[in-house]
Amino acid sequence: MIYRLRHATIYEYAEPVLLGTHFMHMVPRIRPGQTVRESALLISPTPDNQRDEVDHFGNFTTTVALALPHKQFSVELTATIEVAQPAPPAPATTPKFEQIMAAARARADIAEYTLTSPLAAQNDDLIAYGRASFPPGQPILTGLLDLNRRIFTDMTYKPGVTNNSTTAAQALKTKIGVCQDYAHLMIAALRGIGLPARYVSGYLRTSPPAGQIKRRGADQSHAWVSAWTGDYSGWVDFDPTNNLLVSDEHVTLAWGRDFQDVSPLRGIILGGGRHTLQVNVDLDPVLT
Repeated sequence: MIYRLRHATIYEYAEPVLLGTHFMHMVPRIRPGQTVRESALLISPTPDNQRDEVDHFGNFTTTVALALPHKQFSVELTATIEVAQPAPPAPATTPKFEQIMAAARARADIAEYTLTSPLAAQNDDLIAYGRASFPPGQPILTGLLDLNRRIFTDMTYKPGVTNNSTTAAQALKTKIGVCQDYAHLMIAALRGIGLPARYVSGYLRTSPPAGQIKRRGADQSHAWVSAWTGDYSGWVDFDPTNNLLVSDEHVTLAWGRDFQDVSPLRGIILGGGRHTLQVNVDLDPVLT
């Protein structure tokens, strides 16, 4: 599937911003099953300084500095992306989850994703919630699919009641939230029992395939979970907000330990006063 992506962010300020520094994850990453054919980042006003780098997790980052007064700041990404996610193996044929726990501890690049992080910190309730999907001898993919389904069933999707600092523990307690909360809950539950999981930010196609309902999280930035299933099948992605095994409806932007590692746009400004924020996201198939 080939998609055309547009992600526009516009800040309007009541008073001039005198100085601004902004850090962003806005350029989609290249990964197995995803090819970025082209991408362009339009920033206004034109930055006085811009630095493009790759972070610790392999994500593309852009840092800009604005030194002239301005009352509007906007960033627009346009990209053409090809997605062809490989299908995972049959769940019952995958290794037992205990084998994955042991294998993860032996690899530093994987073990990193079993450690706690600020928004996906574990507690006894989260550990117990995760263990319910992993009785002794459970094949890893069978357990992951069960946990994905349980979170979809147990949580109520409701925008506006949580924010970017809501933790996995709070999500489990209230069982209300949005895609970010669903993802943090699943990640914390998996890490609590020693299974590697990472937070993935990206996009979900705006209009669903014919005959299907519109997915939760379309028309905006989306989040889901990537879990390591061993050397054979590697990282497999799950969307607990929609109870999906991620295939060709999602485009990956960045990944890390939790949302704080991959925030699309954050920064520090001097001045500005009150501001309004407008975000528009479209991910539409390219007709061929």
